[in-house]
Amino acid sequence: MSGTILPPFLEDGSKKSSQLTVRDVLRLEILHGCRLVAGEAGLDRPVLWSHVVDMPDPAPWVPSGYFLLTTGYSWPREERGQRELLEALAVRGVAGVGLAVPRYVAAFSAAEREVADRHFLPLVEIPFEIPFVRITEELHRAIAAEPYRVLERTDQIHHALMRAASSESTLDDLARTLGPLIGRSVTFEDPDGKLLASCSVDERTDTIRKETLEHAQTPPAMLEALESSGLDRRLRASEKPIRVPPMPRIGLAARLACPIRLGTEFVGVVWIIEGDEPLSELDHRAAEYAALVAAIHIAHQRELATVEARLGYASMLSLLESDDELTPSASERVRLLGFDAERSYRAAIAVLPAELPLGREGFLRRDQVAARVREALRKYACERLVSVALNRVPFLLPANVDVEAIAGVLDDDVCVVAGRAHRGAAGVRASYREALALLRYRSRTRVCAFDDVLVPRVIGGDPDARRTFVDDLLRPLLEQRGGKSLAAALIRFARHGFRMGETANALAIHANTLRYRLNRASEILCIRLDDADTRFELQLAAKLLELDGEHPDLSAVNNQSH
Repeated sequence: MSGTILPPFLEDGSKKSSQLTVRDVLRLEILHGCRLVAGEAGLDRPVLWSHVVDMPDPAPWVPSGYFLLTTGYSWPREERGQRELLEALAVRGVAGVGLAVPRYVAAFSAAEREVADRHFLPLVEIPFEIPFVRITEELHRAIAAEPYRVLERTDQIHHALMRAASSESTLDDLARTLGPLIGRSVTFEDPDGKLLASCSVDERTDTIRKETLEHAQTPPAMLEALESSGLDRRLRASEKPIRVPPMPRIGLAARLACPIRLGTEFVGVVWIIEGDEPLSELDHRAAEYAALVAAIHIAHQRELATVEARLGYASMLSLLESDDELTPSASERVRLLGFDAERSYRAAIAVLPAELPLGREGFLRRDQVAARVREALRKYACERLVSVALNRVPFLLPANVDVEAIAGVLDDDVCVVAGRAHRGAAGVRASYREALALLRYRSRTRVCAFDDVLVPRVIGGDPDARRTFVDDLLRPLLEQRGGKSLAAALIRFARHGFRMGETANALAIHANTLRYRLNRASEILCIRLDDADTRFELQLAAKLLELDGEHPDLSAVNNQSH
């Protein structure tokens, strides 16, 4: 509004925490019992000093940022004069007005309160018996002490975060250290908005933060808003924290964003949620310290991963080969590498023709293959989900990526074997075991996928392949209501040479009932019973169940007759 003077703020809109505010002044013990009657929106105006004035037209004598104390002795009695005086004080930039009541003036008038609310100028009614000299003494003492208090708090935050950095803490530990220290909710995210760590200091949360915590990912609406407003580019180019203003349209409260950098590389963001009180200089300093400590932490985890890879104990191999649950530290390391536990991956292994143990040329060739795989995976943001071991380069690729796309960048003498797509850490391990089982079949073709050689492995007597083959074929049926009768019909149909009459008699059911069950089973399995390959697989499954019933959940099919 024209003529309205707002409190001085930092360049990005946050207030200077090294200055006392009107809110802080009202918390002074001497002012207990005082009453704020107007201008609540201006409680975060900084207070530089106080001034006692009891003369007509005091506005020229009160500097900007000063808190005016008056008995009201020379205060205008007419509404017009009261309005003009409050307008002049607001334009002057007065921090607030304290009026001693009710000796000379009973209370601020409605007209004065209306002007003060419009200009965010706090009006405080002070009991007349409280001496102004005691108020100014306590207020000035607090103003003088405030910078030292801020320095002390800054030092506490700095030391607490550095202690967290020097211990075996995770980013979650860092977030839990920072949040309570500054009394604000915080999150750490990677450059793509994936949640790395968080801490909430209360139950209140805006829509964006709620969705981020629920899905471990910044919602698309916020990413789009940051990009369209240019804030995303500013943040990625900045060395300092940036205040993101509220965006009611997408349910975003104001927050501070501080880039996490490793040299010139942008590796993440520290978010500090504003809450009820404006972000302060202290929050800026805390965000910068937290970003520095997070950068040290990420660099340390990367270095650990590099060292472990050189020694054969890389985080990726730990994920693939460990039979135990990953420790929190190991989980975070693979997460920082880009592994998403909610995503489906296929484990694959590029196998070099070099003999073991590898010589110098073999190691160089293996590193070259790993570099090519990483480059091919870069477009899928999976370039770090690669490891090395012996004459192999294990890697993960998203379920929707064709293995051929990766194999195509490798030399013709490098074979690739790949398991099936699974979700989560346990699923990735299962896929890796599937890939390992294919190593002896790699000479058949340059790219060897699990499903491609499942039948040859079954025929070769591989027990795991036999269980997998039967399970893959019949499991979708057994998961359906009445699925056992469908599976029984399908297996008996194969055993009786796909003859309807003999199968119906063997199951003691009407031919129409059999036909219905077979049609239903075909729909669920998406197969055609007149297809030669399908009939071969069904007869093979029937024979496996007849021989040993390897899969416990399917053994009942052998003897089922209804």
